[in-house]
Amino acid sequence: MEHLHQFGAAIGAGLAVIGGAAGIGRLAAAAMEGTARQPAAAGDIRTSMLIAGAFIEGVTLFAEVVCIILATK
Repeated sequence: MEHLHQFGAAIGAGLAVIGGAAGIGRLAAAAMEGTARQPAAAGDIRTSMLIAGAFIEGVTLFAEVVCIILATK
């Protein structure tokens, strides 16, 4: 039964990282497109991108911590 917790935690950690990477990739692509369309708004777009990126990273880190706790349980 111990191995199932570790396997589930490993799968969860992998999915969390994949989801975070996909989210940040889409965020960066949208920010670059927005900057290309309106160069004057580059500062506002960059600020919004950094805030959203921090939220994505925070959720991913929280998911990783939960997976580590499950693996060591």
